[in-house]
Amino acid sequence: MNDKAIFRLVWTISIIVLLAVVLLQANIVNLFPNHDVLPKWVQFLPKLNAMINGTCTILLLVSYYFIRQKKIRIHKILNIITLLLSSGFLVSYLIFHSAGMETKFGGEGAIRYVYFFILITHIILAAIVLPLVLLSFSRGMKMQVEKHRRLVRWSFPIWLYVTVTGVIVYWMISPYYSF
Repeated sequence: MNDKAIFRLVWTISIIVLLAVVLLQANIVNLFPNHDVLPKWVQFLPKLNAMINGTCTILLLVSYYFIRQKKIRIHKILNIITLLLSSGFLVSYLIFHSAGMETKFGGEGAIRYVYFFILITHIILAAIVLPLVLLSFSRGMKMQVEKHRRLVRWSFPIWLYVTVTGVIVYWMISPYYSF
């Protein structure tokens, strides 16, 4: 696949994912129309998402360590695993939010502002990082090292921030879950 086709595919995937998230957040799409009879496993998904984000954080850091050691094969394997886990996170996130379950942060005072700052930056950067990660991944797999490096200067720290703040947001909101 040439670079132009990859670029189009990356943007198509990114737009579809963004639209799916927006539609679910606006409660326009709902996979579970009867909120009173949700499968029990749906309630576990936020915790699963936090575990996936935490695992991705560790994998990204270990991957960075190995590329600094010039161990390209291990670096690639770790990034493939991280991308697959992140894809699983996205599916889990979409399923949970399609259930229409809402939780409001109940903290008061300064912690409320901290929470919303972390949440808002997390959401914005999560939307931005998807095409960056996909393009970085593509360049890395094709061994287009210079193009990969230029993208990873941006995608790595943003992706790392998103995975870390995903766990923090879960820790901060989980006491307020009503399920």
